[in-house]
Amino acid sequence: MASDDDTVIARGEWHPAHSSRAVAADLREKDGRLVVAADALALTSGLHEEVEISERVGSIPRRLTFLDGSVFETRDNKAIDAVTSRHGSRRGGLVHRLEQFHPRLIAFTLAVFLLAIGIYRYALPVMVEIAVLVTPPVVPQMIGASTLASLDQTLLSQTALPPQEQEAIRAEFARLAAHARGGAQAYKLTFRDAPVMGPNAFALPDGTLVLTDALVKLADGDRQMVLGVLGHEIAHVEGEHSLRQIYRVAGFAALVMLIAGDVGSGVEDILTQGGTLVALSYSRDAEEAADRRSVELMKAAGYEAAALARFFAILEEKLGDHGDTNMLSTHPGTPARQADIRNYAQQLEGDVKDR
Repeated sequence: MASDDDTVIARGEWHPAHSSRAVAADLREKDGRLVVAADALALTSGLHEEVEISERVGSIPRRLTFLDGSVFETRDNKAIDAVTSRHGSRRGGLVHRLEQFHPRLIAFTLAVFLLAIGIYRYALPVMVEIAVLVTPPVVPQMIGASTLASLDQTLLSQTALPPQEQEAIRAEFARLAAHARGGAQAYKLTFRDAPVMGPNAFALPDGTLVLTDALVKLADGDRQMVLGVLGHEIAHVEGEHSLRQIYRVAGFAALVMLIAGDVGSGVEDILTQGGTLVALSYSRDAEEAADRRSVELMKAAGYEAAALARFFAILEEKLGDHGDTNMLSTHPGTPARQADIRNYAQQLEGDVKDR
């Protein structure tokens, strides 16, 4: 039993060992011992040096762990500080002292920021490559199907192209894809109307290529130009670029939430669902590699090797893209891409003649 002359130090909750039950209780001090009592009944006790007291971190509740495994928890940090001070313990832990000393807090924040940059710049690419290597074939198929379904519900609608025009493009596409890794059976061409995307084509990880009506109309009968664009998208599938982008987006979202903690459901939706669109864009190196691969595939299929350059020429002429960079600064601008594509086609032609 706890006597009436006990000194109440703090009020809180007592949790028995190995139990989630909480009992409203007081922390008292008597005869050099810390005593937890409820309604004058002692629940547990221990010498000061036997009781493990958690360090102070801001306003987080303090936990006092007794030898029997039970825990007393209180929000009265000042009272616990007074107890630890009287018995020779330091008032707060390292984290609490850093928190109180603002210049160090700034340095700590800067260190976390630099660490995050280092992880994003160096560790994340390595983890992405490892993830790509260990990804089973069923995963790209699931990602491709779910992404296309999501886009069909938001940005895409049924194509308005005549069936005979679709079949003609598919037939020539099969001839092109036959020279790609996996052969024609590894790729599926589908058509969609996408007013928001405009003249465009994109590839999904499972080998599905989506060609928009606007791009076919922009080509105005230039079928080889369309094939050049599709050869570019085949290259993204071969290089697993979209899969890498998906993993990169997921890794970035995880890094943000790891550092920022609970960022809220709205931000989580932006980070996760927004990743679908980000995954359809690629780095400068990936774009340049895909341009060159398009030239190689077009040449191997007996088409005009540099036909892709005309697509960028039309963008420059009709859509006003005259800059050295386009909307995404990581992508080469259309004038530079036209020149690179034509130069590479000439280089391949020269290599053939040299043989």
